[in-house]
Amino acid sequence: MSEPTTTDTPLRKVLGERTAKALATHLELETAGDLIYHFPRRYDERGEHTDMRRLEIGEQVTLLAQVQAVSVKPMRARKGNMLEITIGDGSGATLSCTFFNQAWRERDLKRGRWGLFAGKVTDFRGKRQLNSPAYQLLRADATQDEAAEEIEEFAGALIPVYPAAQAVPTWVIAKCVRTVLDTFQPPDDPLPGAVRANRNLVGIGTALREIHRPSSKEALYAAKYRLKWDEAFAVQLTLVQRRQRAAAAPGTARPRVGGGLLARFDASLPYELTDGQRQVGEEIAADLSRPHPMHRLLQGEVGSGKTLVSVRAMLQVVDAGGQAALLAPTEVLATQHFRGISAQLGALGRAGELDGDPAGTQLTLVTGSLGAAARRAALAKVADGSAGIVVGTHALLYEGVDFADLGLVVVDEQHRFGVEQRDALRAKAARPPHVLVMTATPIPRTVAMTVYGDLETSTLSQLPRGRSPIASHVVPPEKPAFLDRAWQRLREEVKAGHQAYVVCPRIGTGLTDEDEELSLPAAENPRVNPEPSDNEPARRPPLAVTEVAPLLEEGPLRGLRIGVLHGKLPADEKDAVMRAFAAGDLDVLVATTVIEVGVDVPNSTVMIIMDADRFGVSQLHQLRGRVGRGSAAGICLLVTESVEGTTARERLDAVASTTDGFRLSEIDLEQRREGDVLGASQSGKHSHLRLLSLLRDAKLITEARAEASELIADDPDLIKHPALAASVAALVDEERAEYLEKG
Repeated sequence: MSEPTTTDTPLRKVLGERTAKALATHLELETAGDLIYHFPRRYDERGEHTDMRRLEIGEQVTLLAQVQAVSVKPMRARKGNMLEITIGDGSGATLSCTFFNQAWRERDLKRGRWGLFAGKVTDFRGKRQLNSPAYQLLRADATQDEAAEEIEEFAGALIPVYPAAQAVPTWVIAKCVRTVLDTFQPPDDPLPGAVRANRNLVGIGTALREIHRPSSKEALYAAKYRLKWDEAFAVQLTLVQRRQRAAAAPGTARPRVGGGLLARFDASLPYELTDGQRQVGEEIAADLSRPHPMHRLLQGEVGSGKTLVSVRAMLQVVDAGGQAALLAPTEVLATQHFRGISAQLGALGRAGELDGDPAGTQLTLVTGSLGAAARRAALAKVADGSAGIVVGTHALLYEGVDFADLGLVVVDEQHRFGVEQRDALRAKAARPPHVLVMTATPIPRTVAMTVYGDLETSTLSQLPRGRSPIASHVVPPEKPAFLDRAWQRLREEVKAGHQAYVVCPRIGTGLTDEDEELSLPAAENPRVNPEPSDNEPARRPPLAVTEVAPLLEEGPLRGLRIGVLHGKLPADEKDAVMRAFAAGDLDVLVATTVIEVGVDVPNSTVMIIMDADRFGVSQLHQLRGRVGRGSAAGICLLVTESVEGTTARERLDAVASTTDGFRLSEIDLEQRREGDVLGASQSGKHSHLRLLSLLRDAKLITEARAEASELIADDPDLIKHPALAASVAALVDEERAEYLEKG
């Protein structure tokens, strides 16, 4: 009797050295567990799998077909023979398969044999063919009746199609899985019996067998549902555990102080807070008053007033004797925040200066481009506590930046930071500080629950009074007159006394924008996502600021005052350009996405985004939020070379059709690799979220969250459930758990 195979069994013991090496080399599968959890990406049925009538030239296919004719011919142009077989699938359509100097294959490829054939469909003299396809035949030693029965069984079965490699095709994987399953002993079921019963889930052994060799569609559905539950439950258990630990961790309470800076600031505001700002402010104030660190996500549409909410939170902490740090992803944004908060605070932010309020605090900016003297002065204020509010870039994370009593960390546009950067600032506090994470990229509910599940979430959906509507339009290649009209429209706005942005994906040939390289997800970064969509032809390189600006100066925008802004400019030049634009000394700013967040020039009414299809959905939404910030309506024009019917064009049409950031965030999520939710793209590892869909499985995730909360309340460290604890550790390893916690 052969030894049972467990999830830890090395594949070489079951499959042999050669096959195991191929699986390890090409697919990183080394143990039986790795292989068993290498799930099929889809399932084909015979009719669906072998319908040759729908094959297209250039398509990579796997066909279940029967050999109908065999011939061996000498080649005309060179020595040797060509074996040609004709295969059919019963639909009436046929396909030829050719093998060069492999006449010996004629022994296997007999007329009447059924098999799986895989390769790329090519065209030769108007005839479709597969050139040297890989293949696997059905049993050759079966009797006619047995063969008929096997074909009937095979034809009616669901055929798993695996994520494969050229050297390890899908049927080789399927054969390996069958071999492993023959002796596989499933692990103890990690899910508590009560959860399985409550949610009507099949056992783990049944699920793992049925997902690879489904006996029916119903059984396959039940298997996938159970395995999705394992993934969702593991993530939610991790997040609920971490939220509970964070809630119990010792921190420093920073309660409101009557008659302090916050009260005086509120009294000085020239406008009323929105209902949303007031409500979210109360939630944050309550968190800050507790002796445990706040972990809160503040999300809101572009221009909803998140910065004002964060300033009020920072003032509450300063009133309570602590310091607050605002971490921004770019120097442009940090400088904008510094100026904006300085203007809001007025004399309250200039304590110690001639025109400052003695009862106020000091506001300090720390960036990498500060001169030595300015840096020493700024760091001294941070270290002695006289700077109650510190605004900075990742320069705040460097050694030598020491706080007297860091009580609150505000992270703006957190998706622009890496895990280590986000955590390094928290480590500068004597006790765990309160943390407020802000994002203007709206997050679908299931993503917030999964990626930010250890954070309390507040949402600002109400725009302040005075914000104007933004109209968005696609400027397509099939209507070249539209682009001429776009430049004319820009000139009209400038003539009316307004200003405009022109955004390009790139700085210049071979240049990247360092300010944009702070951990942007692939789908959001125009430099790492320049490839065409699956139904688009190859394209030219993205347009660059340094190329477009002179063309505009000499062409359609001749005579206008044009400035250039990108992350590679020296800090003083960037600052000078932004000051000039804010002051109205420039009509047009040609820039990279360095203006994406935080830039607030109310007089700007037009944005033209060149090569708009090179940007992600959320990024486009962020960019257009730079216009329409004053009393005049805004207009955003999305210039593209993508034609109708392409994926990229559909994406732009979606952006143009709505300003609902939450709807756009769902569209954005549909285009992302959902495995990235566990930080796989940052850690460089495979994600173990193989089946769970954040869009399609919202109800399941919500149910998993409820079960996880109930279980952790009773057994915080899963001591009563060791198998479940091990399963969670396998699906959410420590590195990904930290990613979730710090996210």
